[in-house]
Amino acid sequence: TMSMINMAGGVPHPSMFPLMQVQARIRAPSGYSDDQDGVLVLDKSKHSSSAESLDELLQYNDGRGMGSYCRFLRKHTQMAHCPLYADWDVIASCGSTDAIGKVFSLFCQPGDSIIVEQWSFPGALSNLSTSGVKPVAVAMDSEGMLPEELDSVCTSWTGERPLRAMYIVPTGQNPTGATMSLARRNAIYTVAQKHNLAIIEDDPYYFLQLGPLATEQGNMYNQPQSGKQELVPSLLSLDVDGRVIRLDSFSKILAPNLRCGWITAPTYLLDRLQILNESSILQPSGLTQGVLAKMLSETWGLEGWSAHLRDLRAEYTQRRNLFVQLARKHLCGLVEFDVPTAGMFLWMKVD
Repeated sequence: TMSMINMAGGVPHPSMFPLMQVQARIRAPSGYSDDQDGVLVLDKSKHSSSAESLDELLQYNDGRGMGSYCRFLRKHTQMAHCPLYADWDVIASCGSTDAIGKVFSLFCQPGDSIIVEQWSFPGALSNLSTSGVKPVAVAMDSEGMLPEELDSVCTSWTGERPLRAMYIVPTGQNPTGATMSLARRNAIYTVAQKHNLAIIEDDPYYFLQLGPLATEQGNMYNQPQSGKQELVPSLLSLDVDGRVIRLDSFSKILAPNLRCGWITAPTYLLDRLQILNESSILQPSGLTQGVLAKMLSETWGLEGWSAHLRDLRAEYTQRRNLFVQLARKHLCGLVEFDVPTAGMFLWMKVD
C-alpha cells in the first residue's frame, strides 16, 4: 500500500534534524531500585513501548500531546483519582498557567463573570483581566472557599449573563495555603450541582500534602476501595456529572521549566482544547514530553514515581515544620497563621 505524502504543510524532513540521540541521567527516589541512577536514551529513529523515536518527538504533532506522554497520564489519573464516569481523557498543556487561559475561554467571553476565591492565584486573575472577564470573589476560611457563601453569591446573582464556572485551588492554595477537607469538597461540589457550575480545579500542589502521614510507606495513590486514603480526594474523584475540569502540572513536583502539564476533562471538551492548543502552542515540547514519558513509564515506572512523590512530601513536610518553628520563635505576638497541611505557602496576618 502507498501512503499519501501531505505537501501542504511546512513540515521539515527529519533527516535534517541534527539531534541524533538524547541521554538523561535520572536520580532514583530514596530506597528505590538500590538507589542507582537511571540512564534514559532517546534515539533518532528508534521508538520503544514507552516513548516515540527522537525524530517523532521533534516533529510537528497534533494538539493532544504525544501518545506516550498521554498514555502515562491516563494511568496516573486513573490510579490517583479513579474518575467516577467513563467519558474522560487527558490533553497536554504547557503547565497550569497555559491551561488556565484555555479553560477560561471555554466558559467565558469578554464581559462574562467567573467565581473565584476571596484571595486567588494572581496568574489566574491577570488572565481574567486581559481577557475582559470579571472575577466574582467568594469568602474563605482556613479551609478555603465557604460553600454557604458560594450558594449565597449564586442565589443572589443579578448579572446580565449567568455564572457558568468557578475557579479554585483546593490544595495548598496560592496564596493562603488553605486546603479543603473532604467534607468541604463535597459541600462545594453540591453547591456547584445546585447552580450547574463547571468547576475548574487547579491543583498543582495536590501531591505536596503534608503532615504526619507524609513519611508513611505504601502506595502514594488514593485507593478508596482499600479504606485507606493518604491524600484528601480530589474534586475530580468526587465528580459524577463531568463538571470538573482538572488542571495538573509537573512544575511543583518535577521542575517548573519543563513547561509540561495536563488537563483532565470530559472528552467532548478536549476537542475544543485541542483546537485552542493548535492555534497557540501546537503542543508542549515533544522532546520534553518524550523524556517525561520514558522516565515515568520505564526508568521509574509507577512504583518509582510513587516513591518520588513520597520523597517530596517528606522533604516539604520537614521544611514546613522548620519554617513554622522559626516563625513561632521570632514572630510570636506579631503575626497569626494557620499551619498549612499542603503546598508551599504560610499565610500570615500581621497584628
